[in-house]
Amino acid sequence: MATTSRLKGVVAVVAASGAYAALNLRNPDVSANDRGDSESTRQKISDPNAVVPTREVQKSALIGSSISSPFDVLVVGGGATGCGVALDAVTRGLRVGLVERDDFSSGTSSRSTKLIHGGVRYLEKAVFNLDYGQLKLVFHALEERKQVIKNAPHLCNALPCMTPCFDWFEVVYYWLGLKLYDLVAGPRMLHLSRYYSLDESVELFPTLARNGRGRNLKGTVVYYDGQMNDSRLNVGLACTAALAGAAVLNHAEVISFIKDDTGERVIGAHIRDNLTGKEFDTYAKVTVNAAGPFSDSVRKMADKDKQPIISPSSGVHIVLPDYYSPEGMGLIVPKTKDGRVVFMLPWLGRTVAGTTDSNTTITMLPEPHEDEIQFILDAICDYLNVKVRRSDVLAAWSGIRPLAIDPSAKNTESISRDHVLCEDYPGLITITGGKWTTYRSMAEDAVDASIKSGKLTPSNGCVTSHLCIVGGDGWDPASFTVLAQQYIRMKKTHAGKVVPGVMDSAAARHLAHAYGTLAERVAAIAQNENLGKRLAHGYPFLEAEVAYCARHEYCESVVDFIARRSRLAFLDTDAASRAVPRVIQILAAEHKWDRIRQKQELEQAKLFLQTFKSSHNAQFHDGKHTVMDVK
Repeated sequence: MATTSRLKGVVAVVAASGAYAALNLRNPDVSANDRGDSESTRQKISDPNAVVPTREVQKSALIGSSISSPFDVLVVGGGATGCGVALDAVTRGLRVGLVERDDFSSGTSSRSTKLIHGGVRYLEKAVFNLDYGQLKLVFHALEERKQVIKNAPHLCNALPCMTPCFDWFEVVYYWLGLKLYDLVAGPRMLHLSRYYSLDESVELFPTLARNGRGRNLKGTVVYYDGQMNDSRLNVGLACTAALAGAAVLNHAEVISFIKDDTGERVIGAHIRDNLTGKEFDTYAKVTVNAAGPFSDSVRKMADKDKQPIISPSSGVHIVLPDYYSPEGMGLIVPKTKDGRVVFMLPWLGRTVAGTTDSNTTITMLPEPHEDEIQFILDAICDYLNVKVRRSDVLAAWSGIRPLAIDPSAKNTESISRDHVLCEDYPGLITITGGKWTTYRSMAEDAVDASIKSGKLTPSNGCVTSHLCIVGGDGWDPASFTVLAQQYIRMKKTHAGKVVPGVMDSAAARHLAHAYGTLAERVAAIAQNENLGKRLAHGYPFLEAEVAYCARHEYCESVVDFIARRSRLAFLDTDAASRAVPRVIQILAAEHKWDRIRQKQELEQAKLFLQTFKSSHNAQFHDGKHTVMDVK
């Protein structure tokens, strides 16, 4: 009976896949009129001489709004969804402002698994439970996955992921399931999945164990999903929105909402610039709450009696040395003791493994618990022939998933993995839940709702499905060769002498992928301003990047740089700590910091890095690990 019901589920999914594909063929994404607007916007964003407005200019634009001349849309929150909303709205011809109390991508959006995935587990639920809702989630995510990779090719790529099979039933089960995943993806498929024999698998993944828990490996099934540099993609969205005309401001916190004379509609916000302490008012016809895990606190600013809709979940990841996984091949542990899938993926020259899924409290700087770190280590150890050690953990971090309950739902039995959109106070629209992969369509839904709520008049429809972010338009994977051949790295020694250095392939590749078509700007700073030295031994990050990000990417603090403009804090906490003093020197020169501010930046960086539980934030006695209480 179970086998028959599963077969019926597969048939139903196949039929639905064909119907959905046919529906997409009849409904093109972008109208002919919108293509013209998209082209003009694309030219503005891809202009090689384009420079984002300064932070002061952006702040002045926000202050310059008034009751008689408000923004069309004010976005609260600078994560993936918030920046996506700002970009969508401004490219429809609307007047847009965005404020983020910390930094773009400072929350959940920088702490993801780094995957752009269609949701293969949702497909499993769709088949076994005959759940069309889950199937629609897969269709939707696969559609968005392809567009994200296409719109940010320098920051995203297809990644093969290997699933170990320890008996022949698993081989057949995973092969059929992943072939179904390919079928559902249809024209949006990245590459075909396939089975690899034992010998082929070990050749592709040398650290893969041939046996585990007394079982012998029979082979693996490899399928493809997308991978990204999440916070750089988020910052790219913010900068793209700024180039398109949105007034985006990080380190600016909403203190309270401004309501109309009747007190029945939100018409703006009272904002504090957290860098200066000064406060100002900004007015807008519609405010979009895209604050992720903090969405409830924003909702309560409008109405303190609102019931929470966020069910926060902790997702912990750890970073291990590169020898844990080969470059260009991920590993999936399909069954863990809590039923969750654990990934082990190559990322920026290291290996990232995760994730956990457990209840948590909402905080600005979530920290991973030691048992969560150990859970991940235990989950991967049976699948590897390398000794898995706590002392190998270069960094460990926690992110808060804003799982959401729809306030309009009749019951709250299940928490949606899809996004929730509601306007439970006039003039304030909340968009939350969902996942990184679907940020663009979430933003589209939020802007559609904003237009309806504020009776706005956009000049065109949504164009973001075919809009490259800054640095992506015209990018070529071989562009790093131009950097390697045409630029040198001028380095200043400790004695103050300037010496030339080679723009080696590692540095050139890094710049090409991190900055796309704008990489030559960074290379020029390294060459012409004697900022070509590496910030940390063994990593390709250059001093020139600090100056570039301060000038062109709204990098306002040391943590902004080590955590989100570069990914050094996430890759190696100890290396990031060693780089902090030099980062402070360069940012101090760019932003004219005095000694007091420099000292504050040093202390804030130390506190931030203490929340990343690398082996350096732990104690070992006779090879056994104990937690160190970091004050």
